[in-house]
Amino acid sequence: MKKKKERFPGFQECMRLMRKHDPQLQGDGFHLLRSHAHEYTQQLLNEFARETDHGLRCWLLELLGEARDPETFALFVEYLQSNDESLRFWAIWGLKQLNTKEARRALWEAGV
Repeated sequence: MKKKKERFPGFQECMRLMRKHDPQLQGDGFHLLRSHAHEYTQQLLNEFARETDHGLRCWLLELLGEARDPETFALFVEYLQSNDESLRFWAIWGLKQLNTKEARRALWEAGV
């Protein structure tokens, strides 16, 4: 039996779901947005800049990595040396996803 494809509810609705207290709804919002991340790089960057919840910041960095947009390079480099292990992990992952000469150089210079 073929799995029914879910309709994308839009960026704002996904962010609303990701901020819910229900883990299932949070995960739903994240997974719905994941395959559309490349369409919303600037919005994701804006959300990351103002977000205070640690878990959501990690998810936003992961989504920015999924976007594979060169605009994310500076943010990933900024968090490459973070004292926060989770944010550093997603910054490294994001640079690997970018896979540009600059991203590879930043990883090499950081000893990753």
